Amino acid sequence: MAAATVRTQLAAASIAATRISSLDIVRGAVMVLMAIDHVRVYSGVPAGGPTYGVFFTRWVTHFCAPAFVFLAGTAAFLAGRKLHDAGRLSAYLATRGVLLVLLELTVIRASWTFGVDYSQFILAGVIWMLGWCMILLAALVRLPVAAIAVFGLVVIAFQNVLTPIGKALPASLHSIWEFIYPVGAEVRLGPGGPAVSVLYTLVPWVGVMAAGYAFGTIMTRDLAQRRRLCLQIGLSATVLFVVLAGVGLVVYPATAGAPSAIIRFLNQTKYPASPLFLLMTLGPTIALIAVAERVHGWIAGVLATFGRVPMFYYLLHIPLIHATALLVWLIRDGSVHAERFATAPYVSILPQDRWSLALLYVVFAVVVAALYPLCRWYGHLKSTSQAAWLRYI
Repeated sequence: MAAATVRTQLAAASIAATRISSLDIVRGAVMVLMAIDHVRVYSGVPAGGPTYGVFFTRWVTHFCAPAFVFLAGTAAFLAGRKLHDAGRLSAYLATRGVLLVLLELTVIRASWTFGVDYSQFILAGVIWMLGWCMILLAALVRLPVAAIAVFGLVVIAFQNVLTPIGKALPASLHSIWEFIYPVGAEVRLGPGGPAVSVLYTLVPWVGVMAAGYAFGTIMTRDLAQRRRLCLQIGLSATVLFVVLAGVGLVVYPATAGAPSAIIRFLNQTKYPASPLFLLMTLGPTIALIAVAERVHGWIAGVLATFGRVPMFYYLLHIPLIHATALLVWLIRDGSVHAERFATAPYVSILPQDRWSLALLYVVFAVVVAALYPLCRWYGHLKSTSQAAWLRYI
């Protein structure tokens, strides 16, 4: 018994030693930001708007999906170094990808609505996209890393060529192409079936994951070198965004009634994620990795705890936010208003009925605080248990 305990402790210490804490910290930070946006969904506050408070409440969460997908690619590269076998890595990515797609259609979908009525709401959301990108990456990992890097950057930079290609296809294929890149087609699950809302297409996100995989080569270098490279890459991407977005403001001047220049400058296209959107979000994220290398203290520890178990956090935070929001509605209005979210969480609520931003952020803080001990427990379990299934969540 004692020998088994020692082996478990040594295994946990080995795993901790091989983790790169800066990646956990940055990943944890974006997981926390994600909760802001999902509390916003149930608060009735719109996704952006003319006021700075509403706009930046949404804008800060734009960093989540790009960082989540990019760092998933980096994690895949680091996992491959431990496995020492492209075939095993490919099998792991394909298996985990299928699991994520199934979770999106079952557990996550039920968490959004607290129901199983598929007739009105099927979402191809971020976890759906992440799963399919992992399945595609499972094929790509057999290529040289340089080829994967080129693939990722080309997909990101030249994604727009897929629109005319898709529109040139027979109309019967447009609904399939909508999962790859938007052509404005309606997607339904079978003839006369429920509509599918394709929130995240595979392009450019598979390119983001591929670029993140290639970025893994930087994270394996010595501390000083990877810190320097993260700053160079991150700041260069950010400067390129500032230049290109600034040129856009000049070339396309504001029309009557347009938002302020700073809002137009930062309001880049997310669906699908444009090259400018990805420069705006991934540049600072990569630079932040260099900063996180030097961060210590309890805040870093909390973020690293979340960052070590991102999928566990994700699966818990939606139902927790949903349940907490219903309680807040009950306290505030005397009714949970569950019917608003029974078929889809993305509903329009009249301005006079929406939460204030102060209430939104209070609920966000409560939810994150409640998630911490659960994620800490699961992180310990994952680091000390030999159960293979824990690798997938």
